[in-house]
Amino acid sequence: MSDGLDVIVVDDDPSTCEVISEIITSFYTWGDVISFTDVNEAISYCLNRNLGVAIFVVDVFLKGKSGFYFLDIIEEKFPTVHEDTVMITGNASDDIVDMCVASDVNHLLEKPIKTYALQLAVRSIVAKYLKFTKRLLQNPAFADSVSKF
Repeated sequence: MSDGLDVIVVDDDPSTCEVISEIITSFYTWGDVISFTDVNEAISYCLNRNLGVAIFVVDVFLKGKSGFYFLDIIEEKFPTVHEDTVMITGNASDDIVDMCVASDVNHLLEKPIKTYALQLAVRSIVAKYLKFTKRLLQNPAFADSVSKF
């Protein structure tokens, strides 16, 4: 496990999971890319991680479970999981869009995924953490106030 901001990919289709992981690995330098085709393995991994911060790329439908179920299960360990997720689906229907909005998921990509769209979605989540880290480093008083939590 890296000390960086890892990306966790969860898709029950092995070929899709592999392609998404390869795309992210081609541009991502802030942590490791870890992929799962079994949602239960992904849940176990996430709940046993030391760090509760990561970026998630999750399929909406996961062999009898939903990607939203996965997010809800790990939310206690990853409080910002919904905002830090890129949901993917084969058919971005109004119902799926509504579920994303209701769950505070701001990124939804439709398969086949365009490489640039995935890169921009992941980078937009990373940007939040980079700005926060920069603020911590530049403002000792702010860093001290954050460390009290």
